[in-house]
Parts: sequence; C-alpha cells; structure tokens
Amino acid sequence: MVATPDLTVKETAQLAGVTTSAVEKALETKVLKAKERKARPRVGATRFLPVNAVVYLAAIKAAKLTDLPVKYKKALWAQLKSLEVGTLRPVEFAPMAILKVDELVSEPYEKALRYVNARDTHIVSNPEVLGGTPVIANTRITVYSVLARLEDGERLDEIAGEYPGVPREAFEAAAIYAKANPLMGRPKRPWHAAA
Repeated sequence: MVATPDLTVKETAQLAGVTTSAVEKALETKVLKAKERKARPRVGATRFLPVNAVVYLAAIKAAKLTDLPVKYKKALWAQLKSLEVGTLRPVEFAPMAILKVDELVSEPYEKALRYVNARDTHIVSNPEVLGGTPVIANTRITVYSVLARLEDGERLDEIAGEYPGVPREAFEAAAIYAKANPLMGRPKRPWHAAA
C-alpha cells in the first residue's frame, strides 16, 4: 500500500508529538511536501501529509536530530516515504548513518495508523446533524465534548464505558481530531467575566 496524503499539518504534529511549527519548518525547508485538497468537514482546501510524515517527525525528535543539515533530513525523508505503509525498518540516510526508526517510533506510528483508520470510519460531519459539527458516527457525541471530558480529568475507558455500542478507538480518534481541529469562533475574553 502506498502512503497517501491523509493527515492535516495539525494532525501530523499531534500524532508525532511535535509542535505545528516543527511541521511548518519541514514544509518550509522543502523536506516534506504537502498536497492541497478539500478539507473534510470544512469548506476550502487544506494541506495534507502522508502518514509516514509522523515517522519522520517523531524520529527526528526522538533521535535529537533537529540540527541535522537539511540535505540529510531530505535523504531521511526520501527513505521513510518509500516505506510501505504499516512497516518500519532501520534506514540509511547517509553513508554509515543508520536510524533505527523501527525502535524509535513504532508507538507513534501505530497510533497514527489506528487514528487514520478510526477517523475515517468513526468521525463524520453532516450539515443536518448538529450543524455539521464533527461527531462520532451514528451518535450525536461531538468530538469536542469527548476532548472536553478528557481535559476535565475523565479517562477514555470511563467515557467509552458509557457507550457500549461505540468502539473505544472512536473516542480516541475523536479526542485527537478535536485537538487538531479546534472550534473556530470568537476568542474567549477573560476580562469580560471580571466586569
């Protein structure tokens, strides 16, 4: 299976455990290349990266290679983007320079693969259901309510236990999706409450 552009910049950052600016820097230096296409729940276009970009970003962070020259970062990405989706192995990105990505980033990569599958299966946006707010499929549970409950201290298993007909991975995907796609609107004004 070939890696297709499946993750937004924010989803990629979230899953790789890096900042959005780290992803933006990789795009700016032309190490990574994003594909533009229509966004899922919103109008307009956004940039998408293949799921293997999570491997690249997480490996750079885990191996503390942020200061690696761009030519070697490009060589590393060239090796990683050619990997078949779902497989990891050590890659040689320069003479005698081998990065054991299979040992460094197997957990974030598996999480990213589970997320893409769960997001595409369980997260839907329908203008006739809650005005198009992303929800878990066949429910009215918004991704933002799942994230809010987790941020309030509830555990994922507790939330999933309340909905036995909904798989746990749907709630996990909802939380990641909500973090990567925050609600747009008026900014909160903390000084307003003080008045």
